[in-house]
Amino acid sequence: MNLTLTRAMVGAEILKLRRSRGTMAFAIVLTIGVVVVLFGWTALQHSSDPANHPVAGGVHGFSRGVKALGLYFGMLAAILVGAEAGTIDLANGVFRNLVVTGRSRLALFGVRVPAAIIVTLALIGVAYAVALVGTFTLAGSSPTPSLGLVLRGAGWIALCGAILATLATGLGSLTGSRAVTITALIGWQAVLTNLLLHTDSLGSARDGLLSAGLNQIIPVTADGPNLSMSVGLVIVVLTAWTAVPVLLGAWRTRTRDA
Repeated sequence: MNLTLTRAMVGAEILKLRRSRGTMAFAIVLTIGVVVVLFGWTALQHSSDPANHPVAGGVHGFSRGVKALGLYFGMLAAILVGAEAGTIDLANGVFRNLVVTGRSRLALFGVRVPAAIIVTLALIGVAYAVALVGTFTLAGSSPTPSLGLVLRGAGWIALCGAILATLATGLGSLTGSRAVTITALIGWQAVLTNLLLHTDSLGSARDGLLSAGLNQIIPVTADGPNLSMSVGLVIVVLTAWTAVPVLLGAWRTRTRDA
């Protein structure tokens, strides 16, 4: 495939995702909507009882916004988009039609990943911009994050979104079921991973968890236990959580009956 064809195929995948109105609506709610509610509700609390509730913006509000978009609600949006990208051709019954055109199965899978990442980052990017508006306009007299912290926050959120979108796309292509993919990943990332992270008896075995690796490089104060991981180990963990699902998804797409 040449660059022009690749761009056209990625664009087609992005269009498919945009037309999935239910998925896009929920993803928007989980990113932009959550940020608006987070800052709006905190601002109302502060205005009604400033003695017991801090300002919605400033460094504290920025920290909450970063974690919400990186590990919590932004993660859920990335899973929704990735699961849709990995299963949309099968769900719509067009996988066979695409195969009989002679296009490479690996190429069909390969364009799903960048499409899912682009859509995810677009949603998270808008939500992050809204969070920055709230951070600075609702800061009051509290300190605000520096430009360097803002840029590091953007990079970390983008990394989280890209990894989760890739993971969901690969798993969706492997299972062929959007419901199974979403349920499995949300159950693993949102529930079981948090339980494992707080199980001290597991010791260094927790270092292999995706959230553990992401928490090591978060630019704000991380939630959960303070695990000690080297930079090299973090890179290995994040790479594994990205590469393995891609390889499995590519293999299943190549071997799946049309």
